Amino acid sequence: MKRALVFAIPLAIFLLLAVFLLRGLGLNPREVPSPLIGKPAPAFQLATLADPAKAFSQKDMAGRVWLLNVWASWCVACRQEHPLLVEVARKNVLPIVGLNYKDDPADAKAWLAQFGDPYLLSVADRDGRVGIDFGVYGVPETFLIDKTGTIRFKHIGPITPEAWEKKILPLVRELEKA
Repeated sequence: MKRALVFAIPLAIFLLLAVFLLRGLGLNPREVPSPLIGKPAPAFQLATLADPAKAFSQKDMAGRVWLLNVWASWCVACRQEHPLLVEVARKNVLPIVGLNYKDDPADAKAWLAQFGDPYLLSVADRDGRVGIDFGVYGVPETFLIDKTGTIRFKHIGPITPEAWEKKILPLVRELEKA
């Protein structure tokens, strides 16, 4: 009897660990759930990139569905999603506000001049504090915020055409109706 327990307990522990490992291998690391989904967007007020004398706050977007796109001129992946953002802005689907993250304003302005500016405006988060409040751990990251200022969706990494068409745009349409 004791001999059976000596083998059964380690076997049970091994099987339990194997189940957790297999489940973890099936998860997408890009789909990190955000604790901010369903909660008000963090309050902030930052200088705009174009005119540091002007400030912008999330309150300025009250009553509108909008995207907050966290980007930087030094971000290689931001270049990947940028043409899609330019196209979305051209179609006037919804306002996109840029959160320029830990970047030099001169570099950010030059980057927008070179690749196009899809943003209604960009704000400069030079020290990254607002990014931290949003739970940003890398760029690009994009937040869909509803008319009440509540975060409804977070996309980690570059937005792909598939993610735009299948996840974000349907949610934008749904939120616009509300």
